This record gives sequence, C-alpha cells and structure tokens, in this order.
Amino acid sequence: MALANMKVFNEAVQESTIETLAQMVQAFNAASRGTLVLTAEGFMGDFRQRSYFASLASARRRVDRYATNGTVSPTALAQLQENGVKIAGGFGPVIWEPGQLSWVEKNPAEAVAVISQALAEGMMQDQLNTAISALVAALQVNADSYYDTGTGPITYRDINTAHAKFGDMSGSILANVMDGTAYHNLIDANLANSSQLFQAGGVTVVDILGKAVIVTDAPALRETGTGADQFVLGLAQGAATVFDGSDLITNVDSTNGKGRIETTFQADFSFGLALKGYTWDTGSGGKSPTDVEIATGANWDRVASSVKYTAGVLAIASA
Repeated sequence: MALANMKVFNEAVQESTIETLAQMVQAFNAASRGTLVLTAEGFMGDFRQRSYFASLASARRRVDRYATNGTVSPTALAQLQENGVKIAGGFGPVIWEPGQLSWVEKNPAEAVAVISQALAEGMMQDQLNTAISALVAALQVNADSYYDTGTGPITYRDINTAHAKFGDMSGSILANVMDGTAYHNLIDANLANSSQLFQAGGVTVVDILGKAVIVTDAPALRETGTGADQFVLGLAQGAATVFDGSDLITNVDSTNGKGRIETTFQADFSFGLALKGYTWDTGSGGKSPTDVEIATGANWDRVASSVKYTAGVLAIASA
C-alpha cells in the first residue's frame, strides 16, 4: 500500500469515526432519558467550571408582628462551582499485514468501516464506563445519597429505599443503571411473583418503579472477590455529562525490517466529565486523572445544598 494511500486512509478513518460516534451518541441520550448525557460540546483546558447560585430556601422565616423587632441573621447570596475534568484515552495500536489481508488493499472503504466502528464503540464504552465509575464513587461519600442493604441481591424495595433519599423529589429520578446480573435477579423476583407484580391484562416483566432501565456490565457496578458489593444507580436528569467526544487524533504507519510489511493504526482521544451537584477536586484529583483517581470518591466534592439537587442515589448490596 503506497504512502500516499495511507494518508488518505488515515483521514477517512478519522472522519468516519466521528460521524459514527455522533450517531451512537444521539441514540444513547434518547434511551437514557437524558440522565447520562454524551455531548459534542467543546472542552478547553484541563477543567471545565460551571457556577450557579445556591438555594435561598433558608432565607424564609416566620415573623411575629407583636414581638420585639430584633435583628436576624442574613442569608448570603452565594455561588456554587462545579468542576468537570478532562480525561485522556487511547485506542490501539491495531496491527495487520497488508500482504495477508489483501481485502484491505482491494477495498479500503471496508477497512475504514471496520476500524471506525470499533473505535467509535470503544470510545463510547470508555465514556459510559468512566461516567458510571465516577458516579458510583461520588455517591458513596455522603450517607444521604446511598442505601446499603447489607446482603444481596438488590431488590425492588432496596431500589425504592434508595430513591426515597430524594424525598418529595424522587420523581426526578428518571433511570436506573444496573448490570445484567442485577437485572435478571429482578426478573426472577417477577417470575416468582413474590411481590405480586403480575397483573391480568398485560404483564410487564421488569418495571423498575416506572423508570427507564439501563443494563450494562460496567465494571464499576460490581466488585469482584468474596464479600464484594453490587450497585444500582438511580439517576436524575443530567447526572453525568460527557463533553467533546470528537477530540480525536489518528495515525497509520507501515514499517519495514521484518519478513513481511506490517501496518499499524493508533488513536488518541480525550473527553470531559462532569457530575451534577459535584465538583472535581483539582487539588487531590489533579489533571488528566487515571481510572483509579476517577473512581475515588474523595476526588468528587459535593457542592449542592441537598442530595435532591445532585446526580442521584445508589443502592448497595453484598454480592
């Protein structure tokens, strides 16, 4: 494959990947009811800062018209700041031998489709898994944002108890996120009919409190080992936002020196992540965080005045 063709091939992979990812993003955002939001909005620098005014509910008071007209403590008009963080990732290298994979040379468009689809899926999976990892970590820091059931598996009652952390705003929880095992445990409960969930005239096998259900085997939803935990997220609108998934740099390179010519493809990408009601701790978490740092709850500081104004809640049970 000539060097000039390699340059064209590289550009085609980059453009096709961005388009494919955009199509996947639109479908996912609709399915998640806007709880896990993937966007193409730009993200400049290491951090993204968002500020908004804090609640003034504490300024409300009762007045006795006949009491002494004394002084009262003022309520400060304060601003809260949420920091999102930029996260770097990579794809590849992917290696092949043009001499053995002759179809790549005969039909470059097919190679573009294969690599771009795999790259787009890999980027979206990374964004989703990273957002879930951050949410599971952040929601375990404050006792009013999680419910620990003790022994598992997680039940409908456990999820409902977690939702109750939102009190009169529990209706703002729009989706539950769980892995396949937790999902099928709930199906088992329905099949056993232990909660009398089957009703005549149309049976819904799984209906999690009228919320959308996102089933994904994200590693953060289930720890491994004896006594490990399992997690189910209950998320509000905009619980996690991923920014600028189109930031993509690709390179294709052919190398000599072996018995056969080898070609490799490699990509670098980055995206930003922000959690509703939480701010990334730029001091303890730092720049360009690792997976371990993202999954450390102490690196996500809650700034919202109440759990009701945050990303959501978490149900926890021992595996």
